[in-house]
Amino acid sequence: MSSKPKKPLTIAEFTDNYGPSSSGLLYAVQFLEGQTLAAGHRVLLVAPIADGPNPHADNPNRREIRLPSVPIPGAQIRLAMGQDFDYRLAQIVVNPPDVIHVHGLGPIGLLGMWAAQQANKPLVITWHTDLEAYAEHHWHVVPFLNAAYQAYQLKQAKSWAQLRNIKFKRPRRGGAQVALLELAAQMLTDADVVTTPSAKTGKRVLEIAPQARVRVAPNGTDALPELPPISKARGPRLLYVGRIAAEKGLELLLDAFALVRDQIPNAELMIVGDWQKAGIKLRARLRQAASFGSVILTGQIPRERLGAYYSSANVFVFPSITDTQSLALHEATHAGLPLVMCDDELQLVADPGVNAIFARPNAVSLASGIIRMLKALEDPEFAKTAHARSHELASKYTIKNQSGEFVGIYEALAAGKPVAATPGLTPEYGRQVFPSRKVTADYTAPTAAS
Repeated sequence: MSSKPKKPLTIAEFTDNYGPSSSGLLYAVQFLEGQTLAAGHRVLLVAPIADGPNPHADNPNRREIRLPSVPIPGAQIRLAMGQDFDYRLAQIVVNPPDVIHVHGLGPIGLLGMWAAQQANKPLVITWHTDLEAYAEHHWHVVPFLNAAYQAYQLKQAKSWAQLRNIKFKRPRRGGAQVALLELAAQMLTDADVVTTPSAKTGKRVLEIAPQARVRVAPNGTDALPELPPISKARGPRLLYVGRIAAEKGLELLLDAFALVRDQIPNAELMIVGDWQKAGIKLRARLRQAASFGSVILTGQIPRERLGAYYSSANVFVFPSITDTQSLALHEATHAGLPLVMCDDELQLVADPGVNAIFARPNAVSLASGIIRMLKALEDPEFAKTAHARSHELASKYTIKNQSGEFVGIYEALAAGKPVAATPGLTPEYGRQVFPSRKVTADYTAPTAAS
């Protein structure tokens, strides 16, 4: 990270997810806020009104704009629907931040993009979420997002209130992803830099928007506080920690675990997360699975207490194929846990055959992978190597390293310097240097290895 700046910058973080439930995106934004403040800069947070953890709320160099929001059923988030947007947009443009950082392309993300456009300030977009999966599982909010996206793209609406006067075709549910991706392409292209937490999502952004300026910058996380493990299970314990939602593959995990139990009857599956706020179908499925005693539903656990749960497990199982990075994988490997996963494109902290086994996203393959990992761990030498490799990989992506890279990007863009792209990322697409609006000199932001 750079030394204390001569002139503090104001960095605006626009996010549609800042509670009420904990999530990887929430923590990623908060880690970034902390490091930006530690570097001597100021932070403006723009987010929906929502309860939830807010560790920087009392920092004198940080202020918030919270916008009226409504809960999204089954999604454990609150969505701002446009109320007060015109007033807040005018307020931001009159006294603009030095850099605007948009986390995701929801309504508040769009507000951030409009603010950057009208104030002519550098814009960073971070692609945290698999937009296709989001559109399919939360299709009921897609008409609203489509109207907003098209208004941005066509420049027909000069204010949020004018959206109601624009007539747009409502996409059918099966076409929600197509409509959103087509509209998102223009916004990704307009950004000065699009950052992604993994090469997987970097490549995906370039498929959607070939002219986007993409840099892979994984989110960082540190090891959780070491705590005595909670009570051990009678047999091996499988652990899942994260948001409880349909797109996370929880039903696949339950199907696979039933097959594991056929082979290892004393195996236990512990699911940590706020399951009671999941969708009706998934909630009923989880309640039924827990009634047999081998599936443990802990509910939401404060992050500072999660270390006790990680240290009590034998294997961390991650069935999702929609995540763009997953900080839970990093937390698990900080705790030394081996992994069984379905997404072989997420390999920042996974070394196949050493600390990880990859399965196909079906119950038979996932169950087979879990059983093979449990049997492999019976060999003390394999277990020792797996735990050590998990620790080693997790230590590369700390909050300081990864947030420091973002602070370097902010400082470069504010100074009018270009930011280097990630080399070798589908080389037929994109550009290798990302010029900001005012290019004055070459700059390469520090990486975790530097």
